[in-house]
Amino acid sequence: MGRQTAWRALLAATLGATVATPVAPPAFATPPSTRSAQAAAARAEVPDTCPDGGAGCVDGTIADLRERFARLGQACGHHATFVLAYLRTTQGFKWGRDQDGYFADNAWVNREGALFAEYYYRAYDDWAAGRRSAVPGAWLAALDAARSRRLTGAGDLMLGMNAHINRDLPYVLERVGLTTPDGSSRKPDHDKVNEILEAVMDPLLAELIARFDAQGFDVGISTGTVLALIISWREQAWRNAVRLAGARTPFARAVVEFDIESSAVAIAAGLAVLTSYVPPFTGPSPRAAYCAAHNADAPPQAYPFGTPPAY
Repeated sequence: MGRQTAWRALLAATLGATVATPVAPPAFATPPSTRSAQAAAARAEVPDTCPDGGAGCVDGTIADLRERFARLGQACGHHATFVLAYLRTTQGFKWGRDQDGYFADNAWVNREGALFAEYYYRAYDDWAAGRRSAVPGAWLAALDAARSRRLTGAGDLMLGMNAHINRDLPYVLERVGLTTPDGSSRKPDHDKVNEILEAVMDPLLAELIARFDAQGFDVGISTGTVLALIISWREQAWRNAVRLAGARTPFARAVVEFDIESSAVAIAAGLAVLTSYVPPFTGPSPRAAYCAAHNADAPPQAYPFGTPPAY
């Protein structure tokens, strides 16, 4: 293993270990300014489009993601890697949910999935419309990097996943509730999603390489290591949701939110260092040419839910 590859693997493992452990608020943490508080209030208004948890909510999310992915993928936009991953994992989620007894409470996971997607839509749409003050910092890092085409496919994917899991997911989990009416924890259903992620990981990576970036996912880190990192992020998201739910004063909540936001931004910065192109030796031009020739190719491997169409 080369020095750069070993360093990348070490940093990825370090990021996973860091976010798997509750972070003590820094001594200088202070409540957000009035401007940032107003932005936080605006973000809290992300619509709950599936309050009753109906089965059709997942179909609606898949349709929305497919539309967004088609637009970005056919244009070979660097944002497409994250949206493709989001689409395929949501299709995988539906496959898992429809297995008898897979989740204990389908209505809860349906609602969570629909609300989770709305957080991404809000961040992307605010960013695209130039409403930068309303966009969380981790999303600004991911979306700006994709627009500038300065990261490999792996970078664009991981910065998007970081923003959505480390930043968005704690707020979503808090909103949908962490316990059942009888007080039981909903964490077993939260953890079942990890099995879906594992099931779609290999065919997703094969599809990303075959259609969008033949070289940009070769980072010297196994899919198992990447999966472990994502699972650690999801574990920390649950812990942060518990912290949000337990915050009893505005100041206490501000400290937790500061922790969530600043940690996600820091992880984005570290990932960007790992996955940036190094001009003049590497750059986005080969990726663009490859994507133009292959983005409409069929997925090369079947997923647990079958082989989906390219668009």
